[in-house]
Amino acid sequence: QVQLVESGGGLVQPGGSLRLSCAASGRNFRFNAMGWYRQAPGKQRELVAGITMRGITNYAESVKDRFTISRDNAKNTVYRQMNSLKPEDTAVYYCNTVPQLAGYWGQGTQVTVSS
Repeated sequence: QVQLVESGGGLVQPGGSLRLSCAASGRNFRFNAMGWYRQAPGKQRELVAGITMRGITNYAESVKDRFTISRDNAKNTVYRQMNSLKPEDTAVYYCNTVPQLAGYWGQGTQVTVSS
């Protein structure tokens, strides 16, 4: 059974930082591009950061220069360092392949940015 398990979310004040992890099991994702998606209340899920199998990254304008995506293929894990968090970053964060595969959505991890 393929699983993507996100962790590391929480409540943080504006300007703070969090590091998210996405641990994959059931198959090796080293040949897949991977991405971090987020879904804010009342909004559609959106891709905010992606990383190719070779480590080339790209970001949505809304998170560029604040978020960093990385991967450790030996651990089958994808990371997301988020700095200078803003209230508008509040969302449930998910990881998945890019393009996304419907059967691989996990539970996500909640990030709440609030004072």
